[in-house]
This record gives sequence, structure tokens and C-alpha cells, in this order.
Amino acid sequence: MLPRVRLLELGRRPYAEVLALQRALHDAVAGGRADDTWLVVEHEPVVTLGRNASERNLLVGRALLAARGIDVVAVERGGDVTYHGPGQLVVYPIRRLPRFREIVPLVDAIENSVIDTLRRYGIEARRRSEHRGVYVGDDAICAVGLAVKRMVSLHGLALNVDTDLTYDRLITPCGTPEFGITSMAAQLGRTVAPAEVCDVLLACLEGAFSLEFAREIVPPGAPLPFPPNPLSQPA
Repeated sequence: MLPRVRLLELGRRPYAEVLALQRALHDAVAGGRADDTWLVVEHEPVVTLGRNASERNLLVGRALLAARGIDVVAVERGGDVTYHGPGQLVVYPIRRLPRFREIVPLVDAIENSVIDTLRRYGIEARRRSEHRGVYVGDDAICAVGLAVKRMVSLHGLALNVDTDLTYDRLITPCGTPEFGITSMAAQLGRTVAPAEVCDVLLACLEGAFSLEFAREIVPPGAPLPFPPNPLSQPA
């Protein structure tokens, strides 16, 4: 039997609260207080800056971004600058790695899962070894950026399902001006709901990682299920 792994479906949430959940789960998994947990979510508009991000890739000042309701958040993942927003399907694996050298296979498996998902919709996509992520021709359709600390991963993938593609006026996506951006909706010429794609993507991830997700839906507006802190528990 395949191992069952907890997956929380968070709906549409602000980035900061999900980042706090990621970090709390990461600490719990790394500390042996929780099992692996994956998150799937859509975010309110946000720009994230990875460890290698350059301010030059913000094409609009922070004050103007804030005026448009777009936060800018520095995070510990690899890569440069990335946009998240409605219509984008984001998956975060909080996953223990048996060995440090398995980071590259982890990224490969994520990219292959996205490529498999797109193929099921008739979209041919590929990886690029020099710039991680998934591309249709010269256009990025999925960003991949992870961090691994204490042998546990966090952050993950962001697949453009039906995203507003004008976000390239705000940033240079992933710091790669030589590539454009696209979405599943743009490739298919029709509206595509992230919920429709979610089941397909999760099935592809299950196959790639040889696991079965135990899916838990967190209703809109419900508090996020942070792991307990044993130091705060009564004796």
C-alpha cells in the first residue's frame, strides 16, 4: 500500500498567513512533532523575493505595488522574483528528505508532475536545466522554487492556470527577461478553473512521489490548522 500523506486544501488565502503556516509545519516536521504535510492554495496578489532576487526585477516601486494591494515578501526559497495571484495553483510540499542529495530529484519530480498534468490537457511543455520551472516554448507556465532546511523542504510550485498575465509589467518573472509567461487558459483559448486542474495535478504528484494524499479541506474563513507547540501544552 502507498503511504498516506496529509494534504491541506486552503482555498484562496493571503500569502503571509500561509507562509506562517508553512514555517510552523516545517519546524514541526523537522523537529519530529508532525508528519509530512502538503499544502495547496491560491493566493491574493503578492510578489515574493527569493534568496537570489534583485531589486532591479521589481519594475514598479514598492509604494505603487502597495497602493494596488500587492505585498512584497522576502522568503528563503531559491530563485529570484515571483508573482502569485488568483488563477494560479500553488502547491507546497513540507516533506522530509532522506538524504540531502535528493533535492534535485525532488525538483525534477515536481516539474515532471506539472508536465504530465499539462500533457493531459494537450499542452506540450518541458523543463530547462539552466532555469528551473516548466516552459511552453519560451514562455514560463510554472515557477518552481524550494528551500531545504534541516532536511525538510518548504515552498514549491506555482502553476499559471488562468492567471492575469499582465503581471510581467510589475516584475521580471524569475529574473529571466529572455522568457515570456503563459497560462493554461492562454494555451487552450478558454477559461480554466484552478479547481478543475487541482485534481489532475494532485494525481500526477501522487504518481511521481508514490504516495496517496489524505485530503483535508479548510473552509473559507476558517482558521488555519497550525501544529501544536508541545511547550505550550498543559502538563
